[in-house]
Amino acid sequence: MGPTAAIGLGLRGLLARRIRSLADEESWGRRARAIQDGQLGWILRTAARTEFGRAHGFERLGSWRGADLLRAYQAEVPIHTYADLKPSLERMRTEGARDVLWPGVVRDWAQTSGTTAGDKYVPVSRALLRHNSRAALDMYAHAARFGVSLPGVFAGKILFLGGSSDLAVNEHGVRTGDLSGIVTRLIRWPLTAVWLPGADIALESDWPTKIERMCQRCLDEDVRVISGMPSWALVLFERVLQRARAGGRRAGCIRDVWPNLRLFVHGGVKYDPFERRVRQMWSGDPDGDDIPTRLEVYAASEAFIAIQDRRGDPGMRLNLDGRVFYEFVPAEDAGNPAARALVCDEVEPGRRYVVVLTTCAGLWRCDLGDVVEFDTVPPEGPPRLRIVGRSKHFMNAFGENVIAEHVELAVADAARLTGASIGEFTAAPVFPEGGRPAQMELVIEWAGPDDPAARARFADEFDRGVQARSNDYAAKRAGDLGMGPVRLTTVPMGVFHQWLASEGKLGGQHKCPRCAMDRRYADAVLAVAPTIIAD
Repeated sequence: MGPTAAIGLGLRGLLARRIRSLADEESWGRRARAIQDGQLGWILRTAARTEFGRAHGFERLGSWRGADLLRAYQAEVPIHTYADLKPSLERMRTEGARDVLWPGVVRDWAQTSGTTAGDKYVPVSRALLRHNSRAALDMYAHAARFGVSLPGVFAGKILFLGGSSDLAVNEHGVRTGDLSGIVTRLIRWPLTAVWLPGADIALESDWPTKIERMCQRCLDEDVRVISGMPSWALVLFERVLQRARAGGRRAGCIRDVWPNLRLFVHGGVKYDPFERRVRQMWSGDPDGDDIPTRLEVYAASEAFIAIQDRRGDPGMRLNLDGRVFYEFVPAEDAGNPAARALVCDEVEPGRRYVVVLTTCAGLWRCDLGDVVEFDTVPPEGPPRLRIVGRSKHFMNAFGENVIAEHVELAVADAARLTGASIGEFTAAPVFPEGGRPAQMELVIEWAGPDDPAARARFADEFDRGVQARSNDYAAKRAGDLGMGPVRLTTVPMGVFHQWLASEGKLGGQHKCPRCAMDRRYADAVLAVAPTIIAD
């Protein structure tokens, strides 16, 4: 075991108590509400002398406890969108204004990766950086609970597939850029001894160039951990195999190049549609072995929200004690200012909610736009949730009520049942015209088989998968009366990334919306596709 294994030994010792604590699910379930009440009180007391805190009486509220504190806070502070807070946020970022939404001057700002609206800039205070650092440690603590040897993985290299770490600095010393760039700036020895791809490549903003340089830098390294979105990991894996083979190496799969790879930390998109391709890349067989340990995280620019805490279970445990307070609005009430927001022990399993955050950086009851479902609710255990979509990403043009998760899981099922090799995808409505019925269109990257019958079977399996998950869609499809069969439109692999590049959104945490109420994403993708096959 190499000299850097000592880093893992030290980390294991540092985390020993936390690992034992996280394993006590009964205690976390019993204390979840009290922990969250404590986080809210701390945030309010800390921000009491800011402009926002004085306007909303935080000094008075901060002395309250429990249910009284929550009721008073919800009565005093309405739920905000980013647009509601934007004037104050812009003063803080562009003018370096202090004590506005959060104490002092917030020096770091994360530029978000959304494709649905213009750029957003999220405050990243020192307290939020500590929040992210602690969540990252919890990530390794859960990995250790899954049986991952921390000395073992730190004996090799850890590869981060983040965005550019290049930050723009204005005349007030305020830094703006990708969140991964803000975090990368804080990496110090001894972590620099195991971190890949290194500062010079991390600064690269051109994603194709970055992938090429990353591949060249990491090809001969002993990579043992990879962290990044599955879609971009697959791009890297493919290029690594190409370079390895070009160099005369036997490289049937990634396991031949990086045999000690043990942990894949991923998030940003649902894993299921990518699982068969990851297995293919790792073991050479889409039905073969997966990377030994996978750990899913829910890490937004606004906060590090949740981490997978059970091996093989997609539920992620809410980060309860990280100086962030969570509320959840029933999805059907999203956008209603009178809607009741619930806390972690008031939600119901299986029901959809929009996430609302109060952070230690100045976001006050901010609607994040993510839609989640809970698998576990206190006091039965710690709150555990899954991301099922975005509040603005759904299809209901004809009363079909289809969300992103329905599309993602149906695509994964169809790929598994047909053996198809697929990539990125999005779904859109096809509006009735000239005797043509209403339909759902699935635009999907297709690598084979190149056979009309195979595509037709995939479309049928996808259609059945969506019907199995949405009663409303199934009702519309009954007898083809409300909606006709799915239209499957296949495009070459890489087309969605070409579209993202044309939007200036290529790389890092940028991702493709899975469905929408209109055709803006589907038509934009088709506009850049060199070859289209519609069935």
